[in-house]
Amino acid sequence: MDRLRAFEIFVAVVQRGSFTRAADALDTSPANVTRYVNELEAYLGTRLLNRSSRKLSLTESGEALFERGKSILDDVADAESVATASSAQARGRLRLNAPVSFGIRHLAPLWPGFLQQHPQVELDVNLIDRVVDIVDEGYDLAIRISRSGATSHAARKLASSRNVLVAAPGYLAAHGTPQTLADLALHQCIVYSYTGDEWHFRDASSKLHSVRVNSRLQTNNGDTARSAALAGAGIIWQPTFLVGDDLRAGRLQPLLPDYRMPDTDVLAVYPSRRHLSAKVRVMIDYLVNAFSGVPPWDR
Repeated sequence: MDRLRAFEIFVAVVQRGSFTRAADALDTSPANVTRYVNELEAYLGTRLLNRSSRKLSLTESGEALFERGKSILDDVADAESVATASSAQARGRLRLNAPVSFGIRHLAPLWPGFLQQHPQVELDVNLIDRVVDIVDEGYDLAIRISRSGATSHAARKLASSRNVLVAAPGYLAAHGTPQTLADLALHQCIVYSYTGDEWHFRDASSKLHSVRVNSRLQTNNGDTARSAALAGAGIIWQPTFLVGDDLRAGRLQPLLPDYRMPDTDVLAVYPSRRHLSAKVRVMIDYLVNAFSGVPPWDR
């Protein structure tokens, strides 16, 4: 048994939640995936996965092997990248997906420099706030804005962004400034569709607090929420990559400084660490360099 291949298949099964989807991602058959997992369990002498007609779940041994297997694959991928970095030429069309507001504000200015550095790469950039399936929809790379940091694919963190609760001075003059979390229920809030109307905060002791807010405006786009807040329509929470300039200029004011919201991670997500193409590798390196240190929105 090829143990490295078995680790790769087992990790893919766990990440994608099914033998069939793992087979598609690895360009092999479900029967071959099943065979490798069965052989790996037989070799280790323990069950790794609990199987049912509807879902898979990890056993305790499976959880331990999954973390170790991911680490092994990451090490192998890093070694392959070092070995091929000097010889592989970045070329061809690179399909990239990113959220609308982040893509316009912070990625679009970077593309001319990338194209100048890599003249044999063509960029196909698609902006959409929906979380796409990069394998099924044929993307080489996706930029994700994530509060959890978790992803079923390989990922590299590019930067972090603070999430802040803000409102325009005009709104606060007309409606008052909330002094406690409970006060938020008395205000008009602008809700981001993907996070909903239950907002979560932590205090100085890291205790979690949840508040359900009232809203007459809900949107799936951060710039729409920002524009409405600037016009005095209500309170929003948004990442500093979207409202950092407004805070510096005083167009929006931070609220409830004794509470914080979880930071947002900016991730580069790609199907697999193994056999990473040169065009994807140079793009990830380019973005890591662009956002290194304190990211531009928090400078």
